[in-house]
Amino acid sequence: MSKLIKYGTLFSSLWLAFVLFSSFKELQNSYSLTVNVENLRNSKGVVQYIIYDSEVNFPDQDLKSFYKKGKAEIVDNRSTFTFKNLPRGEYAVHILHDENKNGKTDIGFIKPKEGIGFSNYQSITLRNRPNFSKASFELNADKTVEVKVIYM
Repeated sequence: MSKLIKYGTLFSSLWLAFVLFSSFKELQNSYSLTVNVENLRNSKGVVQYIIYDSEVNFPDQDLKSFYKKGKAEIVDNRSTFTFKNLPRGEYAVHILHDENKNGKTDIGFIKPKEGIGFSNYQSITLRNRPNFSKASFELNADKTVEVKVIYM
């Protein structure tokens, strides 16, 4: 009986060590992505931060099909948000200056009424529409990106 208890304790200890090591290894291979937005036209509302890990549904005007999403307050016409524990991979960032806090992109006559932005974009035109391949970047270390807000 004591051998059974001894082996059971040994097995439990090894299993616990395996689980802890696996979790630690997973955290070692994850990164933080900080997104900064400056020059917002005012400090009303919040900034919605959306990241995509594939071109499927990029960009999603309704903000419903994405990899991860977060929001942050605006202070002095600036906002910052950090996504944590992201695995190595290719990502693209989309931001929305959600002035009325309704959680969606408000559209006027064809154009957004609120500010939007995408990683690697300085302007948006009919000839320069956002696409994943241009907006994406490799995440293989902790990283900070600046996204320019564009009011149309």
